[in-house]
Amino acid sequence: MLSPDEIKEKLIALFADEFEADASTIEPDAPLMQTLGLDSLDLIDVVVMVEKHFGVVLKQEDFEGIVSFDDFFNLIARKTAQ
Repeated sequence: MLSPDEIKEKLIALFADEFEADASTIEPDAPLMQTLGLDSLDLIDVVVMVEKHFGVVLKQEDFEGIVSFDDFFNLIARKTAQ
């Protein structure tokens, strides 16, 4: 099982690669959608990416309350710990 820091590092690398984002802009309190320039269709790519790399299934309700990268990191950490 990956540690929370390892999950965070892996997600940052995946976001930077998948969405051609500057990794330095991916800060814990930065807004996820705005920083990466994501729209609702891009969330499908995020779900597929997470399922592929972390083996967890994300549902629409999992995204309720997800605003920042830290919110998302914590969601994935919780899901991988289950």
